[in-house]
Amino acid sequence: MAVTDRRAIPDFAARMKYLRDTMYPEAAVIRVVLDNLNTHTLGSLFATFAPDEAWRLARRLEFHVTPKHASWLNMAECELSVLSRQCLSRRIADRDELASEVAEWQAPRNAAGVKLRWTFRVADARKKLSFLYPQELVR
Repeated sequence: MAVTDRRAIPDFAARMKYLRDTMYPEAAVIRVVLDNLNTHTLGSLFATFAPDEAWRLARRLEFHVTPKHASWLNMAECELSVLSRQCLSRRIADRDELASEVAEWQAPRNAAGVKLRWTFRVADARKKLSFLYPQELVR
């Protein structure tokens, strides 16, 4: 997790470069789950880097975008909710303090291998999202 001043195209592209080159340099494919923010596209790489560099990064990134109207299904959103409740529930004076607080919260959580336990079942989804599922033919 990173604290940035903005959510602009160059910021997103820099995070993808960091994922590719620093965090997972040996990975064959890096699957990135994203929301629908307009900067979360491969186009951001091409807007920020020279074409050769953008292609080098893009070849190993695989983007998966969460459904527009179902952010509550997104595990990343769940994790951010935990961060908000456990770490960000008070006024934080500046960016440096925020980055420090987030890092202090994140390090033991990652070291402990904390996992979210998903309990939403297909039957629940069919009920909650019935408008997305085809109805059986009535005879």
